[in-house]
Amino acid sequence: MRFRVKAPASSANLGPGFDALGLALDLWNELEIDTSGVPGAVTVEGADGALLADKQNYSLNAMQELAKLHGKKLPGFSMTIRANVPVARGLGSSAAALACGLVAGNEVASLGLSTNDLFLHAWQMEGHGDNVGAAFFGGAVLAVAGMSHAILLSNGDDLGLMAVTFIPEATSATWAARAALPSNVPLPDAAFNVGVASGLTWGLSTGNREAIAAGMRDRLHEPYRARLFPHLTPMTDAARQAGAVGASLSGAGPTILTLVEPENIDAVCAALNKVAIEHDVTGEVRCLQPASTGVSLEHF
Repeated sequence: MRFRVKAPASSANLGPGFDALGLALDLWNELEIDTSGVPGAVTVEGADGALLADKQNYSLNAMQELAKLHGKKLPGFSMTIRANVPVARGLGSSAAALACGLVAGNEVASLGLSTNDLFLHAWQMEGHGDNVGAAFFGGAVLAVAGMSHAILLSNGDDLGLMAVTFIPEATSATWAARAALPSNVPLPDAAFNVGVASGLTWGLSTGNREAIAAGMRDRLHEPYRARLFPHLTPMTDAARQAGAVGASLSGAGPTILTLVEPENIDAVCAALNKVAIEHDVTGEVRCLQPASTGVSLEHF
């Protein structure tokens, strides 16, 4: 048996939707499994292959954990990982790897689990449902604790917006970004986030530009993470001034996400590059289409 699984990158939070909102992006991790290949052989391809060599294999771990949980033993197989999603940049690389691994484990162990079942496994392993929700279902999603599936707010295409990102060359660990957050936040900030997150959720589901623009503001995590990422506030401010509908830190950073009307892409790209030069931040601007589909499997 030989098959390929692919899952998209994603941007979590989108500003105020901490651990709840996610958007799938058209940049994909791939996992190829060959049960007739050399058992245990793992090949890693992609720009961040060397970086991944020093990290745990999320896909393999997910396969093994899923099989063990259901009392099954995995057959021998070789694995090829094509890591196209930048690692440790706030673009959901671990969620994409988990999604690929869980779908692959479900297939080789013949477990017959549904996408919703695998999503819940991924949520438990990742610790939050935003990135894994986007990785499994595509589009813009809302992950609500206690629900068996992510809520699809938009398939991505119907937003009519491009995701213009600035991806720094430097990496950042999610644990460090979470460690920068306070144990308690002021009540006015919490109340502010309830309102804007609700408005953003409605804006994403309807395409309302005013609601998206007003909604992509945050007081729970971005002000604290801005101390780690000095380019955050200058870039989001410059992107909005250049015509972006909204701008935020992507996940735990350091990538910056902006949602942009097609006619304003060039202006926003120029604004992001200008701030990068001014703040001596090495990286690249990438324009990504929201992904309308999530993880998929193909035999060949």
